Amino acid sequence: MEPKKAQLDSTDRALLRALSTNARASGSQLATDLGLAESTVSLRLRRLHQSGHITGYHADIDLAVLGAPLQALIAVQLAQHNRADIQKFRREAPTWPGVLSMFHMGGRDDYLMHVAARSTADLREFVVQYLTGHPAVAHTETNLVFEHAAGTGWQQLLA
Repeated sequence: MEPKKAQLDSTDRALLRALSTNARASGSQLATDLGLAESTVSLRLRRLHQSGHITGYHADIDLAVLGAPLQALIAVQLAQHNRADIQKFRREAPTWPGVLSMFHMGGRDDYLMHVAARSTADLREFVVQYLTGHPAVAHTETNLVFEHAAGTGWQQLLA
């Protein structure tokens, strides 16, 4: 069971909303935007990091500009639920070329992988090289992503 995180007050929630809009905002900019002292912002951000509410910052990279315009979601069903094979799969798969994220699922599929590729041929090669030959994998189903829209509905959870 996960440890319970400290409750967020309205200031913490406002900071999280502001960072979700611009994670590169400076402490002084956040203080100005939220009507707080810079020292308060600094203290709050440090506490949000230490408590695990903020786990990091990242840049959104346009994969198409990098030469990988094709994205897919690949559902993976495991052959057997052999602990050693599953752990090996879980350890290796996130490091394979093009893997953006991986979700451990409940239901028919055991994992859902989000991958990027340069072409359909590269995507096919990824499936053949990394998935169909893996001892833990019984079946895959690849779905092409035509469009992706990032959601903002999580912000309502801050209310």
